[in-house]
Amino acid sequence: MEPIRVFIVEDDPMVANINKRFTEKMAPFIVVGMSNNENDSLQQIKETKPDLVLLDIFLTHGNGLNILKRIRQRKIPTDIILVTAAKDSSTIHEALRYGAVDYLIKPFDMERLQQALQSYLRLRNMMLKNSNLSQHELDKLNTPVELTRDILPITKPTALPKGVHQLTLDQILNFLNKQAKSLSCQSIASELKMSKITVWRYLEYLLETGMVQVELEYGTLGRPTKLYSVNLELPLVNP
Repeated sequence: MEPIRVFIVEDDPMVANINKRFTEKMAPFIVVGMSNNENDSLQQIKETKPDLVLLDIFLTHGNGLNILKRIRQRKIPTDIILVTAAKDSSTIHEALRYGAVDYLIKPFDMERLQQALQSYLRLRNMMLKNSNLSQHELDKLNTPVELTRDILPITKPTALPKGVHQLTLDQILNFLNKQAKSLSCQSIASELKMSKITVWRYLEYLLETGMVQVELEYGTLGRPTKLYSVNLELPLVNP
């Protein structure tokens, strides 16, 4: 199977790296580049010629919708999946009008990104295998409208639970993402200058969502110590 070349436009380097690792665990997707600003993204997209772009809208330098429009204006043959916190209807409508094949609103469960990539893989395979498509074949594809109706209601809720705040969550996850080894809750709390109970609560939430993993370190006395790290082995269903 030919690889599907993916380019990631994402303002947050932590999110970009997580999306890269997740995407590359799904055959046949490979990430050929990443960028966090408009002009550099457009230049790299022209050079790397990706099949698919995972596109954020809110960028420090530029705007993802501008990238989408410039890609279309220049007739660059690439498909777009929006991965962004922008959720106003006018932005979503504009993105779909310019041909985005899917739209993911942050924060989302990784299962939703998996569904988006699998849907795109089915779409691409069907287009490559058939010079003409029947109505039945088209109806089997997960278009954005179909995804909104049939998939979103059964995915896990993306709203954060009470007492869990996005900034603190990002701070802990970003810290873990930079570590070369697993750390205990106490070590993480000390480094971040947070209370142990606060860090523990966030770590438990990250464990539930699958974003971090835990291993046990056994000493000579007492209970084993839990060591936490970013989960690089996210569970996947074969596409």
